[in-house]
Amino acid sequence: MLQARQLGNSDVKVTPIIFGAWAIGGWMWGGTDDQDALDALHVSIDHGVTTIDTAAVYGFGHSEELVGQAIKGQRDKVVIATKCGNRWDGPPGKDTKDVQIHRNSKPEGIIWECEQSLKRLGVDVIDIFQIHRQDVETPVEDSMRAMEKLRQQGKIKAIGVSNFSLDWIQRAQAAAPLACNQPPYSAVQRGIEKEVLPYCRQRNIATIGYSPLERGLLTGSVGPDRKFPESDHRSKHRFFTQESRQRIADALAVVKPIADAHEASLAQMMIQWTINQPGITAALVGARNAQQAEHNAKALEFSFSAEEFAKIREAFDECARVMSR
Repeated sequence: MLQARQLGNSDVKVTPIIFGAWAIGGWMWGGTDDQDALDALHVSIDHGVTTIDTAAVYGFGHSEELVGQAIKGQRDKVVIATKCGNRWDGPPGKDTKDVQIHRNSKPEGIIWECEQSLKRLGVDVIDIFQIHRQDVETPVEDSMRAMEKLRQQGKIKAIGVSNFSLDWIQRAQAAAPLACNQPPYSAVQRGIEKEVLPYCRQRNIATIGYSPLERGLLTGSVGPDRKFPESDHRSKHRFFTQESRQRIADALAVVKPIADAHEASLAQMMIQWTINQPGITAALVGARNAQQAEHNAKALEFSFSAEEFAKIREAFDECARVMSR
């Protein structure tokens, strides 16, 4: 079992590696294979990755439904995190091009979404309920009061936010007990280190970093010449230009001897690096099949020296500088 870590000031504990269930929803990832997704979830749980993070919008409910299927009969083993506030119009589907996403963190919307997520997940309580993104049309104080109402009712255990700026985190924390923040974070995307991460560390707000492998960029499997279908969001993402992929490939070549010395893959190395950065409570790591899930879980079977951690950071300094523009 992976050593659990406390989620801020809440009573919830999470594994340092969290199963990220965005890709298994299919939408924006070129579709999904349900059986592969279920196998990935089962293997993750069997290997001690017992915290699962999903969201209503991932596949328009499909990711939550798959998570619900996977945890049947073992609810007591898992910690479930999901998100609200990203609503969609039009018929749901696994890979719908015509869907429109809009932000809605109005109190009544949050209450309604919680009920829908509880049903899809097949659970009585959500361990971590997070507002997915800032809704500038709704005062965050109103949204947080709705989240606190759900907590008081016992429908959720801990309140979180995702993709929030520092001032919004401050306002959210002032309105209700904030257990965690979920921003993007990796060796090449370190923007939170300037203000957000220090603030959260000082106030015991857990930080769960998502995209520690940058959607595959830091695994070594996405070279400069790889082609993505139009239904895959990476085909248009600025991090996936040929120039960017070449720059990252060069940095990976520099640190590969460190991974080799520990008989680890590049992906395992980057996961290990991320979850051991000061102030990082856990990292979301996606898996679309059983092999990937098992591979990710083994990222804690070795450890780096302080010198190795520093060398990895240094190797990606230029990438981080360029990609932060």
